[in-house]
Amino acid sequence: MKTLIKIHPTDNIAIALVDFAAGSEVVFEERPITFLEKTKAKHKIALDDLNVGDAVYMYGVLVGKAVKPIKKGGLLTTENVKHQSHVTTGKTETTSWTFPDISAWKDRTFMGYHRPDGQVGTANVWLFFPLVFCENRNIEVLKEVFEKELAYHRPTKHQLMLRNLLKPTSGSELAEEEEPEGFFNTIEVKFITHQGGCGGIRQDSQLLAKLLAGYVNNPNVAGATVLSLGCQNLQIDIFKKALEAINPDFQKPVLIYEQQKMGTVEEMLSTIIKDSFEAIKKADQIQRQPAPLSKIKLGLECGGSDGFSGISANPALGYASDILSAVGGSPILSEFPELCGVEQELVNRCVDDADAARFLELMRDYEKSVVDAGSGFDMNPSPGNIKDGLITDAMKSAGAAKKGGTSPVTAVLDYGEYVTKPGLNLLCTPGNDVESTTAMAGSGANMIVFTTGLGTPTGNPITPVIKVSSNSELAAKMSDIIDVDAGPVIKGEKTIEEMGEEMLEYIIKVASGEIKSKAMLLNQNDFIPWKRGVSL
Repeated sequence: MKTLIKIHPTDNIAIALVDFAAGSEVVFEERPITFLEKTKAKHKIALDDLNVGDAVYMYGVLVGKAVKPIKKGGLLTTENVKHQSHVTTGKTETTSWTFPDISAWKDRTFMGYHRPDGQVGTANVWLFFPLVFCENRNIEVLKEVFEKELAYHRPTKHQLMLRNLLKPTSGSELAEEEEPEGFFNTIEVKFITHQGGCGGIRQDSQLLAKLLAGYVNNPNVAGATVLSLGCQNLQIDIFKKALEAINPDFQKPVLIYEQQKMGTVEEMLSTIIKDSFEAIKKADQIQRQPAPLSKIKLGLECGGSDGFSGISANPALGYASDILSAVGGSPILSEFPELCGVEQELVNRCVDDADAARFLELMRDYEKSVVDAGSGFDMNPSPGNIKDGLITDAMKSAGAAKKGGTSPVTAVLDYGEYVTKPGLNLLCTPGNDVESTTAMAGSGANMIVFTTGLGTPTGNPITPVIKVSSNSELAAKMSDIIDVDAGPVIKGEKTIEEMGEEMLEYIIKVASGEIKSKAMLLNQNDFIPWKRGVSL
């Protein structure tokens, strides 16, 4: 097993794959290297002396500059290295692409739910949601009613533990109850709430309308029940127009109720329950059928990243993404603050010059809004990122971008826009994990793969989320949330390509309903819209 690696021939730093004590010596690229400080795995050392102002290169791109002298073998820290990235002004070339070998994949299928507009879902969900936060309580009441009566969830170990505490005289631990038998066969009933729809600028309500319309149009959704108060900014008509704009051929059942027109809460909820139950019964009749892999729109996410994410989990996901692009699928790369520093590569990969220009415009506008708020993209790495070796935003971004593989960029989308083109799509979202996964599902992602080095339970109410660990230690420690372990890449036991193919096989199994991802088993249904404006 290697103990120290350099990712790109032009890099002047290397990554420790194991812990090194101060004074440890290794021979690297036929040169002796002495570690000047204690260096933990995932952190970086200088391969040459760096003076103040010298550029720091990793992944073959500029990721920082030295603000203090760093000797050969010295540890890179937030004290001696600061964020710096390459300034991109436009396309310099059109990058050529070598297709991966897709002979084993071009005729593969998954078992999905075919929708009238030609999209194919990996799940069959009836979705309840409000147009405005004033209806959140009614959504919560409906959730309690449906989930209890449909026997979705047996009591958890924690519920049983509390029951024992409430009955201390029983003398013995209560036995776990049998798994309840659900009423429906294929349909899942899901509920989301949010804090938007009114009280902010009109643009926020319009963006929320586009997001919610995208959720209803997502092929994983069979139909929806929508609650409106009546007087809010996000009027029913705005939502309907957003849905029509996304899909003029929309044919799914959508039940909409306006409280201020219906009288008492009891009358409204009774009507909603009766109507929704009948619609859900019909949606439950939809069965899985074979579909080509080209029908998969794959959200690419990372969060709780560490110093190994960019050399194991992310590039392996990137290889799976390239295979999917090559067979006509649609990978989606988001989190624009985490693409800072790799703009030139992505611009050169854009098939259309207009998309290249739009990507740069979206990046610049986004960064300007962050600066105007008194911050900057350089503040993106979290304390956890930094602790585990990602000390600049460009360093974090260069690793995060590996999720998008090497395929051409066929479309650049702003937040709320829907994916319609095969190939790699760039979607403008925040780096915030849940805001990003929320946005990708709203743009049509019917599967999401989420890589992590530190661990996160994030899931989504309509789209299956698969978790991939960058290291085997995390996979063992948090086995209840990790689906796939990319740690063997670090150990030298598997190649990036082998790991990527293993990942794609797992995606197909979850997409076909053969297995549930850990986030699905945990019933992790996170939903946070991006609020771009201010409150009024």
